[in-house]
Order: sequence, then structure tokens, then C-alpha cells
Amino acid sequence: MTGLDAVVHGANELVVGPDERGRGLETVSDGALAVVDGSVAAVGPTEEVTREYPPENAATAVDASGRAVLPGFVDPHTHALFAGDRSDEFAAKLRGKSYQDILAEGGGILRTVRAVREADDETLLSNLLGHLDTMLAHGTTTVEVKSGYGLDTETELRMLRVAERADDAHPVDVVPTFMGAHAVPEGRDADEYVDEVVDEQIPAVESQGIAEFCDVFCEEGVFSVAQSRRVLDAGREAGLTPKVHAEELAHLGGTQLAAELGAASADHLLHATDDDIAALVEAGVTPVLLPGTAFGLGAEYADAEAFLDAGAPAAVATDFNPNCHSHSVGFALSLSCVEMGLTPAEALIAGTRNAALALDRTDGLGTLRAGAPGDALVLDAPTHVHVPYQYGTNVVDTVLKGGAVVAESGTPTYQSSGP
Repeated sequence: MTGLDAVVHGANELVVGPDERGRGLETVSDGALAVVDGSVAAVGPTEEVTREYPPENAATAVDASGRAVLPGFVDPHTHALFAGDRSDEFAAKLRGKSYQDILAEGGGILRTVRAVREADDETLLSNLLGHLDTMLAHGTTTVEVKSGYGLDTETELRMLRVAERADDAHPVDVVPTFMGAHAVPEGRDADEYVDEVVDEQIPAVESQGIAEFCDVFCEEGVFSVAQSRRVLDAGREAGLTPKVHAEELAHLGGTQLAAELGAASADHLLHATDDDIAALVEAGVTPVLLPGTAFGLGAEYADAEAFLDAGAPAAVATDFNPNCHSHSVGFALSLSCVEMGLTPAEALIAGTRNAALALDRTDGLGTLRAGAPGDALVLDAPTHVHVPYQYGTNVVDTVLKGGAVVAESGTPTYQSSGP
């Protein structure tokens, strides 16, 4: 059959996506999946699917007997493009130093900014491709990557250009976000720097035409609500959809700002209130929860159940960055179950369909419904529960991207198009 990319058949459990309630899963026992021209053409019982789409006619046939098949993970919040090493800061935090203490000493974001400015494009690209390989092996098929370690026009543009090159070279879809307002550069006044972001960086980013979103770190000691509003308004005028780092270290008002501006997402939300949650629901803003950040900081976790109970499609992301060094969506889902009270089904939805919503993807990404991208995972386990259950273990065996096998046995197998 022309265009029949893949048939995955015999799955013990095939997860199609959220059920009608949105908190449980639609699954198929002894399920099969057919991918034609990169998209899901059929999903259902093996006997029915393989009758119409014989595995022997497919470019790739996968016998998933005894195993679970899931949608590929979507990671909607990372800072995966960076240089340098900050492992010593992890040790410092264990000795009692706070993140704010480390930042005040020239560490944290500002330390990574210095390393990124000193690195050439090929080093940055090599670093990012390596991280994408690890993410892919752990089941991530779409990832958001922010700039924000440049804090000047030239380096922010370089970061976005590298992200675009990585997207071209790697099977994982890279969604680029401009985050010039990630921190205030050393020796600069915050208002003065916001002027630069608004008047210089955003027009340059618009001309470059790579970034899809504009994010800002709305936090005490970083950017106020008023300053954040200036950045996001300018970004919207330049065609960049707003995102907001909100209520991570304290309650400042970033969530209400995200709701007012109709942002794609509000992220972190450790200190969000019931009024904040209601505002997000009313505005249709996706909350993105980052349990790995709370884990790394030894902080309290966001109240995930409060978001779901209010009707918000809560997403979960890794927040992979030098201060939260985990590539694994699976580990984030484990934390969301153990520390935030989600069921395994709710966690999986948070790391797939809801995560796609946080990136404004409404083409079925994060599901295996007909017409959705043919991004699927075959686990070395019988059900989806094993993803959070086997914390610390990668249970992803085979990764398909658009119906093509791009990783097997925890190892990327794609043919790179080169940096």
C-alpha cells in the first residue's frame, strides 16, 4: 500500500488519548495503529486494522505483543539550549544555599549566560542535539526550547537560529520560544533592559522569523507584572504568542497577566490561588506544571488536582535546564503522581495531549486519533502505568516519529541530516 509508513499491532494496551471526561484514557486491548503519509490513518483492534492495513505492506511493522503503545511525549517547557556546567550549584543547594543566594553571587542564569555568549554556534548546536537524542530515547517527540541565555540581541538571535538548525537536523520537533526577558543582565537596570527587549530584541526576532512564542520570567527580583506586560504586549504585536513564568517563587500576579493576555500557557504556578486557576480556565490558558523544578529546589509542589478539578487541562513538562537537569518526561510524570496526586492516566494526558495544548497544537498531537501525527511509543511494559511506576527507569523501547522508527532499545536510530 503506497504511503503506508507503519503498522504497530498486537498491543496489550493501545492508548488513543483522553476519554470524554478528559481525566481517563480511551484504550484498545489487542490494539493496532496504522500510519499513512506521516499521520494516523486507523487505530483499533488488531484484527480490524490489519485487515485494511496489512503489516507486510508497511515500510515498518512492529509487533507490540504484550506491550503498551502510547502517543509520543510532548515537553512544552524547556531551556535545553545552553552551555557550561552548574553541577556545583546542586551541591551548594544541598549545603543550604537558596537559588536566590546563588544568583546574587553571579551564579544561576547569569552564569549560563556567560557560558552561552562564549560558546560558538557549533558548540551550542552539538549540545542541543545531544540533549534531543536523550529526550528522544526517553520518548519525547515534540519539545519546546527557549532562548534566554543570551540577554542581548545578538546572542538571543543566535540561540533561536541554533534551535531552528536542530529542528532541521533532528527527528524531534523543536518549538522555538523567545525569552529575552529571562533575567536582568549583570550591571543593568530592569526597566532599562526591558526597553532593550521591547525596542531592539523583539523587532529583531520578528525580522528573523523563527520564534513562535514570547516568554517572560514574571517574578520578584526579576520582572514585575508591569514590565512583563510590556514585553508580552510587544511580542504579541510582533506575532509572538505569550507565555508566562508565573508564581514560581512567590505570588506576584503573573497568572492573572497570562489570563488577561490570553497566553498559550502559564508555567510553574507553585503559588497560584483558586482565583488564579479560575482565571486561567475562563481565558482558556493551559497551566504547565513543572514538578522536576520543585524536586530540584526542595520546594513545595503545585496543586495539580486543584487545576484538574477546576476544569483546567493541566500539562506537565520537564523544565530541563542547568538547574533542573532531567531530560525525562517519564520522571516528571512519576513526580506528578507521587508528589502532586495525579493518577497515572491523568499524568499521561498531562504529558501528551494537554502538553500539546500548551503549545497551541490542536492537530491531534499528543493523541493517536485518526489524523494525528504518527508519533508513537512502544513500551517495554504492558500498560501505561509503568511509565510513572518505574521511576528512574526508561521503559520506552521503540519511538516512531511520523511513522518512522527513530529510536529502539533506548538508543536513537535515525539518520541525521547533519548539523
